[in-house]
Amino acid sequence: MTPLVLLPGMGCSAALWSGLELAGDVVTPVLEEPDLDAEVDRLLAVLPERFALAGLSLGAIVAMALVRRAPGRVSRLALLSTNPFPPTPAQRVGWAEQRKTLAAQGPRALQAALLPVLLSPHVREQRPELVERTLAMAEEVGTDRYDRQLRLQATRVDERPGLARVGCPTLVLAARQDRLCGVARHEEVAALVPGAELVVLEDCAHLSPLEQPAVVSAHLGRWLA
Repeated sequence: MTPLVLLPGMGCSAALWSGLELAGDVVTPVLEEPDLDAEVDRLLAVLPERFALAGLSLGAIVAMALVRRAPGRVSRLALLSTNPFPPTPAQRVGWAEQRKTLAAQGPRALQAALLPVLLSPHVREQRPELVERTLAMAEEVGTDRYDRQLRLQATRVDERPGLARVGCPTLVLAARQDRLCGVARHEEVAALVPGAELVVLEDCAHLSPLEQPAVVSAHLGRWLA
């Protein structure tokens, strides 16, 4: 079976995927480089020759760049909670402020400030173990790597032209309560990729593999079959 590569979002470790039940060989890199092209170069050097690829948020942005650069190596593509657009001026200002918070207070404090856009209100109020896992992931990523991921954000490009050339089976997985990457963005991605399937998860926010691991597992398992 072709290996499955799972790329997590900014401030997330491989623990993002820990609740999923997926068969076969699963590879879970963490984003390391401060530049999009450099990250794609690094991944292409270490990943299997051919693989299925799923990414969430910044991980999906890297996945879009990877399939654009090396389409023959990706057998299937899944894009979760993501954004195909280039950075806006407001985003650049926000990432600069986040880097200051990170430097002054550390990754756990930055992640805590981001919780309202990462997790649904009911999860933040009723699932303390998922809140703790989200904060612990930032600590696992660490200050230096988290800072490189914030710098990576600023090197993103408009991936929409490349999406129209994707030739592998593609799943686009959105979350209805995602305040960072709304459903409309995923509708545009699905419309651009030939034959793509769009799925919208209800009662779920940005970190869907944490909030609804069984549902995400079912959709990814079907996509891989």
